[in-house]
Amino acid sequence: MNLSVDIGKLKLNNPVMTASGTFGYGEEYSEFVDLDRLGAVVVKGLSLQPREGNPPPRIIETPAGMLNAIGLQNIGIGRFVKEKLPFLRRFGTKVIVNFFGDSIEEYSEAARRLSGEEGIHGLEMNISCPNKEAGWCIFGTDPRVTFEVVSAVRKVTDLTLIVKLSPNVTDIATMARAAEEAGADALSLINTITGMAIDAFTRKPKLGNITGGLSGPAVKPVALRMVWEVHKAVKVPIVGMGGIMNAQDAIEFFIAGATAVAVGTANFVKPAAIGDIINGIERFMTDNAVPDVKELIGSLIT
Repeated sequence: MNLSVDIGKLKLNNPVMTASGTFGYGEEYSEFVDLDRLGAVVVKGLSLQPREGNPPPRIIETPAGMLNAIGLQNIGIGRFVKEKLPFLRRFGTKVIVNFFGDSIEEYSEAARRLSGEEGIHGLEMNISCPNKEAGWCIFGTDPRVTFEVVSAVRKVTDLTLIVKLSPNVTDIATMARAAEEAGADALSLINTITGMAIDAFTRKPKLGNITGGLSGPAVKPVALRMVWEVHKAVKVPIVGMGGIMNAQDAIEFFIAGATAVAVGTANFVKPAAIGDIINGIERFMTDNAVPDVKELIGSLIT
């Protein structure tokens, strides 16, 4: 059977990758998962300079999911290149670096610096902000600004550029078309949905940031719907994510229109989950006489 898919210039051996922010910089999970088995490793989001993130508590379990308000804590591009990238270069799997900035200039400079490093095969541009200050959200909620920032980044990199969309918008298809028109090679969706949790006894928020990003099985129906809507609106490949806990979840995203999927919260529940999902996709294809995973993509019958 054929599990390979193309995301921009990237040819992945299989359509399963990690979701940024849930797999560290790859090395943290290497004792649980054979990194060469993955379609791609998407590393934790990076900025030009290191960030401390939000005050604790930063993760709260919720019914059918979890809330996180990490606040994009990261070691910065410089330390990543020096301390983390050498480890990833040992493997044959594709490495996609998630990155972000607080201005168009920062986005462009981050993309430029990352594009010159050996061992980085693609970039995932995070323009969504479920648990950062409101001013940052405009990159992912205003289609005109989305077009502007993606266009600027497109000018400085020849790597495959994936734009990660926010679900916290009125019309996800409009945002997707803006990113596509600006030069995105692919789109990834959805990022987490903004939510909060309250302690009834103390009457205080459970997260130090008050609000955070909801992920896990609770968001899967929303994610599937948005992937389906975006698939109808654009021609570039989609990386679907949001509540993928097993192979059947992944198959549903393919049918909705995703070319590949990213596994996130499941990594916290079971560190070896992503390997099980790849194996499960293979079993599904064998049991249902599907010779090529591309036959599933966008195959929803309505």
